[in-house]
Amino acid sequence: MPSIAYFGPQGTFSEQAALAAGRPDHTLVPEATVPEALAAVRHGHADLACVPVENSVEGAVSATMDALAVDEPLVAIAEVLLPVAFSLLARPGTDLADIRSVASHPHALAQVQGWLGKHLSQATQLASTSTAAAAVGVLDGQCDAAITAPVAADHYDLEVLETGIADVDDAVTRFLLLQRPGALPAPTGSDRTSIVAVAAYQRTGVLAEMLTELALRGINLSRIESRPMKGRLGEYRFYLDFDGHVAEQRVADALAALHRRCHEVRFLGSYPKADGTPTLAGADNTDADYAAATGWVTGVREGRTG
Repeated sequence: MPSIAYFGPQGTFSEQAALAAGRPDHTLVPEATVPEALAAVRHGHADLACVPVENSVEGAVSATMDALAVDEPLVAIAEVLLPVAFSLLARPGTDLADIRSVASHPHALAQVQGWLGKHLSQATQLASTSTAAAAVGVLDGQCDAAITAPVAADHYDLEVLETGIADVDDAVTRFLLLQRPGALPAPTGSDRTSIVAVAAYQRTGVLAEMLTELALRGINLSRIESRPMKGRLGEYRFYLDFDGHVAEQRVADALAALHRRCHEVRFLGSYPKADGTPTLAGADNTDADYAAATGWVTGVREGRTG
C-alpha cells in the first residue's frame, strides 16, 4: 500500500495536513523530524512526504527549507493550507489553576503567547520537539499541560481543557506533499513553482538580476526567503515561489535564465495552488506570444524578414 511520511509523532498538524491531502489509499507513517520524513521518500521507504514549509504568523520553517536544499532532490506535487488553532491537553481531572508548566513546539508557543498570558500566566513554558511530543510529555509527567494540534486528542489519553486557541485569527500553515522526481502534475491554470537558487557569490546586483528575469516575463513572485549556506559565511540560498508552471514557456524561459546566472538552481516542483487563485501571465507573455516570437526569429534566420 502506498504511504505518506509526515513530521510526527501521531497527533501533529503535519498528520492533519497529510489527512487533508486527499489520498485515502495511502497509509500515514510518522517520522521524528522533517529531515527523516524526507529521507523516508529519498530511500524508498515512503512514496510521499508531508512537511510544513511556512506559517502565516511565524514565517518559514527553516528545518524544511534546509532539508530540501541538500541531498537527493524531491519535488512538490501538491500543497495543503491548514488553518491553525490549538488545543490545551492535560491529564484527566486537571484544572487550569493546577497547571504550573505547559509545553509545545516553539512555533506553537509563539502563536499562543497572548492566550497563555491571559489564562496561564503562572505556568512555565517548555519547548518540545513537536506539539505531539508535548502531549507525550504530559503523559510521562514531564509537564502539566500541552498546546497541541486538535488531532492529538484522538491519540493520547488526555483531557481537552480548551480548544480553538489562537492569538491570530485565520492563521494558516502551508504544507508541501513531495515525491521523488518523476511525472509532474499537469498545468491547471492555478499553479505555483518553487525553486532554490544559489546566487553567484559577491557579484553586485545578483539578486536584482534574478528577480528581473521573473519580472521581464510577467511572472508574479509570491515568496522569497534566504538561508545561509552552512559553513560559508556571507553566501546564501534563495527560496523562491512564483506563479506558473514549468510547462509554460515563460516559466521555462525564466528557469533557463536563472540557471545561467546562478551557481545552482534546484527545481522543487510545479503544482496546483491550494487556494485555486488563477495564474495570470503578464502582457505579451503567453505561450502563444512566445510561439509567435520564436516563429518570427526562425523566419529571420531563414531569410524571411516579414
